[in-house]
Amino acid sequence: MTVALMWEAKAADGRGAELLEWARARGAELPYEPLRRELLRAPGGRVLVLTWWEGPYDAVVPELPDPPAELTARPVHRWRFESLGDDGRGGLEGLDPSRTPKGADRDK
Repeated sequence: MTVALMWEAKAADGRGAELLEWARARGAELPYEPLRRELLRAPGGRVLVLTWWEGPYDAVVPELPDPPAELTARPVHRWRFESLGDDGRGGLEGLDPSRTPKGADRDK
């Protein structure tokens, strides 16, 4: 099982590049490596960090801290997801078969 963490921050005006570099440096300082890490940016100084970790949904895994307040325009948003794999089919075993989309089991 894999858990994915999303960390998203919006930079204070004119601080987007600094926030991006701060997030990059903090990701490199995690106490151990995630299975995968991806750093993204968007207009408006938004920075998104996605990390994937081995373990169940409620696994205790390292998370990025909050950046210095002067770098952000609002509090950091965090979300946690259970990964369903590259094809999105993982996790179907726990669903009621009558609610499974048609064709979802065609490759079994």
